[in-house]
Amino acid sequence: MPKVSVCIPTYNRADFLTYSVNSVLQQTYPDFELIICDDGSSDNTSEIVSQWRDSRIRYIRQPENVGRSRNMRSGFDVAEGEYFLKFDDDDGLTPEFLEKTVAILDSEPSVDFVCTNHWIIDRNGKRIESATQENSIRWGKDKLQRGVIPDLMWQTFYYQSLQVGSTLFRRACLQEVDYMRPEADGCEDFDLLVRLAIAGKQGYFLPEFLMEYRFHGGQTSLKQNFHFLKSKVFCIDSYQFPDENLERQRLVKLAQTQLDLGLRAIENGDAKEGRKLLQQSNQVLGRSRRATLGLCLSYFPFSLRQIAFQSFRQLRPKDYTEQVRKAVE
Repeated sequence: MPKVSVCIPTYNRADFLTYSVNSVLQQTYPDFELIICDDGSSDNTSEIVSQWRDSRIRYIRQPENVGRSRNMRSGFDVAEGEYFLKFDDDDGLTPEFLEKTVAILDSEPSVDFVCTNHWIIDRNGKRIESATQENSIRWGKDKLQRGVIPDLMWQTFYYQSLQVGSTLFRRACLQEVDYMRPEADGCEDFDLLVRLAIAGKQGYFLPEFLMEYRFHGGQTSLKQNFHFLKSKVFCIDSYQFPDENLERQRLVKLAQTQLDLGLRAIENGDAKEGRKLLQQSNQVLGRSRRATLGLCLSYFPFSLRQIAFQSFRQLRPKDYTEQVRKAVE
């Protein structure tokens, strides 16, 4: 039985999958299994996987597209390792990732997972030093010290400083919190880390850059995606924090996400649901210009609504992810 199970969920990323898989096969720590979960890809993913003749690789192909969370869960359900890692099909690990993170879990029995820092790489796998440092500062990783993370609920929920793809977990702790919830599809990584913190699990931060996170033109921003926002509302609404200050922040974040989801619902044609969400948001945030404009637009004909929203989207500043993606392309 392998010590570590590494899972790479994939969907139509055959052009990047080779890089990701090879980064696992080149690990200095050899005691692992690699589970590739294919969510019914229509490209040549299966042909790419067949090129590897390594008994440590297991290939699961879904007969049809089942969605991100369920595809990820399929790999977790068959995993045999004591430790578990999941990262995306366009990212990579540095050769010493497993060696260094396994050593910490082996020597620190009270630690449930180890999170590392990570590089930003471009489409061609080139490390972008400036973007890497900006990313570390943006998510507060530059302020985290090596060792057990003392304020895990704040770090996972409020600062969002940790990343599942650069984290090695004890599989047992993931089993205890039910790993990936299908209702969280699209923001399941965020949800998993927050639920681990609420469950009282202990995280350890290793400030070495041991994983590679790729930005490229094939990615799409999920920030304003309706499905993503709906999942995020579900997640935030399901939490409850013992820290009163953090609980207040949860209600604010929930209201902000309801505002975004309400505007998107109005744009998509569900004005009734959109108005309801905006009203819920207003109870916490007060009536903002965005909410007022959204309520006004909800009474416009559908075609005019779409034109208006598209015009406003052109004018809004690019978010952090979009800025980094543009910088590395």
